Amino acid sequence: MKIATYNVNGIKTRLPHLLRWLEREQPDIACLQELKALDEGFPIDAIRAAGYQAIWKGQRSWNGVAILARGSEPLEIRRTLPGDDADEQSRYLEAAVDGVMVCCLYLPNGNPQPGPKFDYKLAWFERLITHARTLIDADHPVIICGDYNVVPTDFDIYNPRSGKRDALLQPQTRACYQRLLGQGWIDAIRHLHPEEPIYTFWDYFRQHWEHNSGLRIDHLLLNRQLAPALQRAGVDRWVRGEEKASDHAPTWVELDVSRLGEAGPAASASPP
Repeated sequence: MKIATYNVNGIKTRLPHLLRWLEREQPDIACLQELKALDEGFPIDAIRAAGYQAIWKGQRSWNGVAILARGSEPLEIRRTLPGDDADEQSRYLEAAVDGVMVCCLYLPNGNPQPGPKFDYKLAWFERLITHARTLIDADHPVIICGDYNVVPTDFDIYNPRSGKRDALLQPQTRACYQRLLGQGWIDAIRHLHPEEPIYTFWDYFRQHWEHNSGLRIDHLLLNRQLAPALQRAGVDRWVRGEEKASDHAPTWVELDVSRLGEAGPAASASPP
């Protein structure tokens, strides 16, 4: 089973990129973020024609998340992150797909900081930590994946000095991510590539893509039940190199579901 996360940065604008990626890489499950479209603007007909069923939650001009499944129907579990009934931003979806609980998130960016946007980011992160605590020891496999808008360590950015004031690198942001991992979640990319600088996002400015000046902010976290199935993890960098591409590249894991229930790897959040 291949599960991927991809911030499309506008589902209408990037639909050709999405369809080319689905055809070439054929993930079994794809979690999308930043749809930037209302529910009725989601291109479900084109996605079904590509062999996928989907659930989605849109929002005008901003945010929006979706879960796609190849050859099966995602069974929706929840459409909001618990903890704040007044939160109207479309940033979270949960579904069951082929025996795996899939949590798709688009964590707030938080810039500029300090300020209300950063406060919202940290409050949302606290809600995620609380909810994740109920899932880490679940008796079924769980993956929490998406655009976390956090650079976990200095090893996950081309130049730590370039983002000293950015909300993605603030000590409070990183501390939340480490607390999340501390519950026992496995950061798939870093677990399998402990000594390799891997990026999932390259800004449009200052030729960051051309110079490989990237960040790792798209993460796939596996709970104790799912971790033993982890086989491979990587980034489909070719998508970022397409003309007028999203500033993110799809990030994925490959799982051997026959190994579910075995003793999993120990969680580690330390860089090399």
